[in-house]
Amino acid sequence: MKEPLRKVISFGNMLRLESGESLGQSGNDYLHRMIHATERMQSLLTGLLDYSRVATSAEPFKEVDLSDLIGEVVADQEERIENTGGEVHVGSLPVISADPTQMRQLFQNLIGNALKFQKPGEKPMVQVRSVSKTDSECQIIVEDNGIGFEEQYLDKIFTLFQRLHGRSEYEGTGMGLAICKKIVQRHGGSITAKSAPGAGSTFIITLPVKQDT
Repeated sequence: MKEPLRKVISFGNMLRLESGESLGQSGNDYLHRMIHATERMQSLLTGLLDYSRVATSAEPFKEVDLSDLIGEVVADQEERIENTGGEVHVGSLPVISADPTQMRQLFQNLIGNALKFQKPGEKPMVQVRSVSKTDSECQIIVEDNGIGFEEQYLDKIFTLFQRLHGRSEYEGTGMGLAICKKIVQRHGGSITAKSAPGAGSTFIITLPVKQDT
């Protein structure tokens, strides 16, 4: 299903390059909308595949050093951090039993959102830290100074295709946090958030330190 979408985008771009001048303003506008809609469908399909793979392509649990893993995630976000002038501070984090690929995706989504949903004219500041709950559980906190949201929408943000902001304001498919929730649940944990409009958001992830084998 992804291949036909790639072809539509490819042919659309070829048409724009080779015949854009003859299409006129309205023709180019229709072509732009077609390509944009196809790219959005491609992103939605990728998100759905990521969501389904949490269960179907899961890896065995093994020891994961979250400090190392999140350090790599932050390095992957280097371009976005530089473009926004933002900062990401990572505290000491535990070693837990987890699926490393899914942990990477979990924190890519959370840190990526923290950098994306920034307040206009303000540099994003993100903090990732750990709180030890018990010997068997830990909490990872991802905190930002972004636009925040009304807590009455807390359940909504973890649901597939749910967005609190228009696509014209912030890009995305509305699937990232639903994927995060499914990953955390697969690990026997929970995820919630605290927020207020204009006051940033704090995501709280509770995970077992060890998994039953």
